[in-house]
Amino acid sequence: MSMGTAEARYRSLETFRQSFLDRARDCSELTIPSLIPPDIHNATSDLYQPFQGIGARGVNNLASKLSLALMPPNSPFFRFMVEPYSLRELADDPQARTAVEQQLGEYERAVMSEIETSGDRVAVHEALKHLIVGGNVLLHIGPERTRVIHLDSYVVNREPNGEVLEIVVVEHVSPNALDKATAAKIQGKLEGDEKTLEVYTHIERKNEVFQVYQEVKGEVVAGSKGKYRADAVPFLPLRFSRIDGEDYGRGFVEELLGDLRSLEGLSQAIVEGSAAAAKVLFMVNPNGTTRMRSIAQAENTAIIEGNATDVSVLQMNKFNDYRVAYQAMQGIEERLAQQFMLQSSVQRNGERVTAEEIRYLASELEDTLSGIYSILSQEFQLPYVNRKIDVLTKAKKLPKLPENIVKPTIVTGMEALGRGHDLRKLDLFIQGMTQALGPDVLQQYVNLQDYIKRRATALGIETEGLIKTEEQIAQKMQKMQQQQVAMQAGPNAVQEGVKALGNSYVEQQRQAASEES
Repeated sequence: MSMGTAEARYRSLETFRQSFLDRARDCSELTIPSLIPPDIHNATSDLYQPFQGIGARGVNNLASKLSLALMPPNSPFFRFMVEPYSLRELADDPQARTAVEQQLGEYERAVMSEIETSGDRVAVHEALKHLIVGGNVLLHIGPERTRVIHLDSYVVNREPNGEVLEIVVVEHVSPNALDKATAAKIQGKLEGDEKTLEVYTHIERKNEVFQVYQEVKGEVVAGSKGKYRADAVPFLPLRFSRIDGEDYGRGFVEELLGDLRSLEGLSQAIVEGSAAAAKVLFMVNPNGTTRMRSIAQAENTAIIEGNATDVSVLQMNKFNDYRVAYQAMQGIEERLAQQFMLQSSVQRNGERVTAEEIRYLASELEDTLSGIYSILSQEFQLPYVNRKIDVLTKAKKLPKLPENIVKPTIVTGMEALGRGHDLRKLDLFIQGMTQALGPDVLQQYVNLQDYIKRRATALGIETEGLIKTEEQIAQKMQKMQQQQVAMQAGPNAVQEGVKALGNSYVEQQRQAASEES
């Protein structure tokens, strides 16, 4: 790797990023302006204030839904899966297979415990908002915490198929944050009293290894060189949508930018027009008999001298025009609310709205996220889990897992969406059979235990130890039958038992007497 070229590579790749960055800033301006501020933004500048809030509400709502779907709380979104051939070898030894599955379950809980305590959910939620608005974001998953790097602070170079070749990150740090060796190297290159320095981090792929180093003022930062496996690199450049041949993705808001701009213009016109219409001005004919001072100083219900025709109120007479604009604005708001999956948009306006209609529309809106789930599961969830496993393994908090035998598999996102469809189909099937044939026929032809297991699988619930086995059910049935027989026998059985015990005692006494004689 050629050193001292990180800044040059950043400036070279910056040109290809500019159009995506400009588009992201336009989208941010109409949703959350502080998310991707303008290039001239600083601590004292004023950001644009939108006249409507549905863009911000929609982005936050969609980010929350994606966050819950990709990283559900108190539930692992991945599982360690054993290679199928190894499972066949364990098929003849159920105890060994159970032990392996229990051990993998402990590994899953260890990784999830690290995720829950690391506070990564906050960073992931912020990253999802950047993806929805700007379409691109970079995550740095460090050993201690996860950082979100905005689109204006990094560049990326990809192969035509989307594989990452190169990433360059620029960060502004204080000169006091540098180590002594690096500070000595750049001492002669400082221009006056520089309060911040640009530190460039260069990540480049060489075969299956990513090589990393940092550079400041053309000098390599001491101790910054390193190597990472391709599946354990800490930098994850995420995209909301994948377009082959492009280095960057497109955001969800970009597809709705036309509606957002139209809504912004109509909202501004109605707000400003309403403020103007709310202003009340009384006009008095200067040639009339009514005096302006009499009107201005008169109290409510007072009696004054004057002519009513001399006084008029200034009116805009734009009610019909604003009504048309308001109706158009309502239609745009409804479309945007449905696209952003806001709860108020699920139920249509009407006197009779069935629960099935609401469920169908909610399911249809959830299905629109299928493409988002698929790309995020490949570019975020799986690399994120691999990186966490690598961090825990290096910290000796997790034993090294055998390669090519045990691999993490994502079980949320697209997988959960498919299970949701299976659950609805299963419930509709049972409901239809019950209504058409009756519960007796249903009980005769449907395997209840298999139905319970399939429903638990569709909900993502582990059934081991929760559902009784056939042997447990048989033992319980046998015990219940014995109790029923004892209850049916009642007092007669008790009397017979006492009589039998008495006869046995009398017989024992006779035998003892005969032996003594």
